[in-house]
Amino acid sequence: MVFTLFREWETWLPSRCAVCHAWPSNAVCEDCVRLFGQPHTRCRTCAISLPETITQCGACLRQPPPLSAVLAAVDYDYPWAQMVRDFKFHADIAWARSFARMMRSTPWVDPALEAVDWIVPMPLSRQRLLERGFNQSDVLAAALETGQPRKVRRDVLVRIRDTAAQSSLPRSERHANVANAFVVHPEGFNAVRGKTVMLVDDVMTTGASLHAAARALAQAGAAQTIALVFARTR
Repeated sequence: MVFTLFREWETWLPSRCAVCHAWPSNAVCEDCVRLFGQPHTRCRTCAISLPETITQCGACLRQPPPLSAVLAAVDYDYPWAQMVRDFKFHADIAWARSFARMMRSTPWVDPALEAVDWIVPMPLSRQRLLERGFNQSDVLAAALETGQPRKVRRDVLVRIRDTAAQSSLPRSERHANVANAFVVHPEGFNAVRGKTVMLVDDVMTTGASLHAAARALAQAGAAQTIALVFARTR
């Protein structure tokens, strides 16, 4: 009860902007969001930044990914990278609400949230979950669900292998590292068959984990899988 009341008070207590330190402010003030978080053109299937006249990058044209669309709010750059690290590695879960607000302000995200059948947070391995104490993707998905019909499904996708941290590997090894690391739980097959599923994660780098998860969903009969992330590396 005390924790619940604290979380409710936190929504209206004044705070300082984490970037410019303006007070009172949201966690990131509107001026800083406009300065550092302006939406821009991205590849529709990997969300990498592109010139305005291009809709899909050369890499995705040469080798179409298993995701039908990827949406991202910001680049994994200043000032967002430090906020993500605080959220993910320092258990500063209050950032989830601010990230979700920015994600839902990104073009095409709200229509996508309304159109998908299920929202599935990227699962952590049991070992990583024990180490971290929470799944940041799960917390982010819950924040995104506010105002939506209950679409978050935590019982669909399972991570069956504990792998080396993707951030510790060169790009060339990341896809092999997570190959066959995900499966759809037997009780989730009926839920995803013929459905559109949205995978939610905090950061997309090479897309290896998201691609592995999308392949597992496709094998279980999902009609299509899209991804929504807060930040995309350049």
